[in-house]
Amino acid sequence: MQSLVKPRALEPLPPLAVYLQSMSYVDVRMRRKKDASFDAVPVLSHARDLRPLASLARLLSLSPTPVSAVSKLHRSLETPDRRVAAFLRRFPAAFVESVGPQHNLPWFRLSDAAARLLREERDVFAVRRADITGRLRRLVLMCPRRRLPLRVAQGMLWHLGIPEDYFKDPDHGIAHDGFQILTPGGVICQDDDGDGRELGLIGDGKDQEMPLSVLQMNAMRKSGSLAQVPVPLFPSKGLRLKQKIKDWLEGFQMLPYVSPYEDFSHINRGSDVSEKRSVGVLHELLSLFVTCSAERRRLLCLRQHLGLPQKFHLVFERHPHVFYLLLKEKTCFTVLKEAYMAGGDTAIGEHPMLEVRKKYVELMEESREIIRSRRSGKPIELESKVSGSGDIEDCVEILS
Repeated sequence: MQSLVKPRALEPLPPLAVYLQSMSYVDVRMRRKKDASFDAVPVLSHARDLRPLASLARLLSLSPTPVSAVSKLHRSLETPDRRVAAFLRRFPAAFVESVGPQHNLPWFRLSDAAARLLREERDVFAVRRADITGRLRRLVLMCPRRRLPLRVAQGMLWHLGIPEDYFKDPDHGIAHDGFQILTPGGVICQDDDGDGRELGLIGDGKDQEMPLSVLQMNAMRKSGSLAQVPVPLFPSKGLRLKQKIKDWLEGFQMLPYVSPYEDFSHINRGSDVSEKRSVGVLHELLSLFVTCSAERRRLLCLRQHLGLPQKFHLVFERHPHVFYLLLKEKTCFTVLKEAYMAGGDTAIGEHPMLEVRKKYVELMEESREIIRSRRSGKPIELESKVSGSGDIEDCVEILS
């Protein structure tokens, strides 16, 4: 008996090559190589204590102040020690301790050296104000909307070398620097109340010509053209790369460069061109800071506003020739290698506030010597830079 169902004709299968996908992504994962040269830079090794020390110096004065006036600010100051008094005692060259008139409570005052540094910091900002505030302007121009939330901008003031009361003190006059504070409706806000405020440029920066990035200025200095804008590489000693990573890195340098100040909406987010833009944005951002470094977690708030990918922190690990991750006291700092290894062959200019930060670090190191002399019982050397003001003698007397 024959079947009434006619056999179905078999259709030829399409070639398997149609289903194959080619990918140019190279999984760059390299172990962190410790570089002792960066660990030996004082302004980097003391970075975690530098900010709370400077903030406390602004809160205290030359006259003794009870510790209760600042003891509840340890969270906002982010002092490594739970007690603010313990943090103040770590730096006797900057803060002189005395006994209060009642109940033997500790009182603290600024040392003469710390007070001079505060005055010098204000003078440097007054003289070099255009240069310092221009770095904040470049940060706002890097945002596609030409606006930055005020809370985010407030958190960046320390890294940019701008006084932390820049937005709160009307005497600073941010309008003279071309800034304005806007509400969500676009109305100019004068008071300090309300959330959702943004920092913007007067006129939204439409009439301003976009500046050249540091990488573009480096290319102009070396080749006189912007046809190819490579990223300067500074390999660490003893760091070896696989051959496939070397080949990818050579091709990465030949990719087109998109400036942080240009429109990037046409770029595919998963392409190598997008990754090179992320490297350029982070390179430009760190070059604006005083020490060309920052705590890595503090950069996370800038991701959406600068158009960076979700896991942009992996860029620091994929490009160890450009960035160095400094691990210090359970904190990870990102350092721009070019600022410390290029010498004079770079377009990165020294920040006007860098010398003041170095002097703060000198006070911290002198404080360590004072505490060491107290423990060992040996007198401190009179050649110290703080000597002559009477502060060291007071510190040794309190510590003994």
